[in-house]
Amino acid sequence: MKKISIIGCLLFAVVSTFAQPGWVKNASRSVFTLKTFAADGSLIASSNGFFTGTNGEAVSNFTPFKGAARAVVIDAQGKELQVAGILGANDMYDVVKFRVSNAKTQPLPISSAIAPVGSVAYLLPYHEVKAVKSGPVRKAETFQGNNPYYTVALSMGENQVSCPLLNASGQVIGMMQQPAVLGDSLSYAVSASFADSLKITGLTFNNETLRLTQVKKLLPTDIKEATLVLYFAGSQVDSAQYVSLIRDFIQQFPNAPEGYMYRAQQETLAGDFSGAEHDMEQALKLANPKDDAHFNYARMIYNKEIFQSAQPYAGWSLEKALQQIQAANALNAQPTYRQLEANIRFAMKQYQEAYDIYQGLLSTNLRSAEISFAAARCKEMQKDTTAMLALMDSTIAMFSRPYLKEIAPYLWARAEARRNAGLYRDAVSDMNEYETLMTATVNDNFYYIRHQVEIQGRLYQQALNDINRAIQMNPNEILYYAEKASLEIRVGLYDQAIATAKECIALDPSNSDGHLFLGLGQCLKGQKKEGIENLRKAKELGDTQADALIEKYK
Repeated sequence: MKKISIIGCLLFAVVSTFAQPGWVKNASRSVFTLKTFAADGSLIASSNGFFTGTNGEAVSNFTPFKGAARAVVIDAQGKELQVAGILGANDMYDVVKFRVSNAKTQPLPISSAIAPVGSVAYLLPYHEVKAVKSGPVRKAETFQGNNPYYTVALSMGENQVSCPLLNASGQVIGMMQQPAVLGDSLSYAVSASFADSLKITGLTFNNETLRLTQVKKLLPTDIKEATLVLYFAGSQVDSAQYVSLIRDFIQQFPNAPEGYMYRAQQETLAGDFSGAEHDMEQALKLANPKDDAHFNYARMIYNKEIFQSAQPYAGWSLEKALQQIQAANALNAQPTYRQLEANIRFAMKQYQEAYDIYQGLLSTNLRSAEISFAAARCKEMQKDTTAMLALMDSTIAMFSRPYLKEIAPYLWARAEARRNAGLYRDAVSDMNEYETLMTATVNDNFYYIRHQVEIQGRLYQQALNDINRAIQMNPNEILYYAEKASLEIRVGLYDQAIATAKECIALDPSNSDGHLFLGLGQCLKGQKKEGIENLRKAKELGDTQADALIEKYK
């Protein structure tokens, strides 16, 4: 009996071995173990996966990557390979595509067809050729287009999540998902073609899913998408990550001018103007056509000369910026290029030349309040007040009522221009419009300034109202009390002026203004003895107006 049992067991083993499909041994070389680690080196999770490309492309489940800073795979030969970075991820279906570093890999072929219900599927675990399980496909539901999600009648073993599910021809149809209950008679697999199709685009580079992991994200292989990544990432990631991303772009696309231009921008911000100059010259060599590179170079130099003028660099000047933008215009004259040329000429104090360009741009698709206002600034610098105010009016006319907040800066600018031109009441009108739009943000300084303009326009009651508002908003500002007392004396409100001056003194007895206006108010009220005493106090505190007033009233 013992012999029969031994022979039976051997026979079963032989039958099991020969029952495996012929592709199993070769396919097993493509399956690996994945390990992810936190920034401090501690192990986060262990899972499985399989290669889908010859240059290290692979797929696995995304869960182990959450919170991870580094990942490795252990291939079928036991070799450890570093994960270079993520190529795409989907948290909803718990899948990720990534690439390992410096490795030629053997991929599993992926089926483009949906496995029919009833067909046999095989679960291929890592390093366990003899443990291949099979079962019929029970369901093949689709999601996000025509991607299948399989239910298979087989029981997953422990630690078999993310192992490949293959059809009878040895093509991968799915990637095993975490079962609801370990040992359940039904298992589930997400489409392998869906996992392999994952990619990062310019719009998804820093999406919510990818922010869940610190493992590096790799640039798309398509240069347009990779360039979009650089464009959006500048405002989405920290400077160190961005510099690394630009370096990767240049390494991946060494003949693309965009990488050198983006790096030059970072170098300029860091004050490395020599490095930026070198990179922009390289970008100009590679660019075809070259007008955009000339434009970007001109803008870079202009911004440096305007905003980083405290850091001189002999190689750059407004003159060089002008040369670059003129080269861009010579190759492909565009309104955007012309606007930059006008800005540069304005900075060079070539106001008429800048004005002529701005005027020309008002007949193009760039016609805007910004361009009209820039033309007005040119006339202001040329001391042509009439033309400047007319252009300010044209700027405001480009907006329709009811006004939105975007007009506020232009209203304020015209208010100042009108005030400087002696049109005080018109200036107050603009300030009133500004206040209506910016009610939530106007402060005590606004009311102080408007009160001054109202005095100039002889709108005394409005001026008193505004200086009172300024005091309400900032009751510790001595200047406001002095201004209020001065205005009250001017309009004959002597009792109020005396009270205001006393408030000023109470805030700071060493301030001469309070004593000056108290003394003046008392003298005008007929209280000359007390008034002269306060005027003398103001003189002692350094007020230069007190002497003349003392002589007048003593």
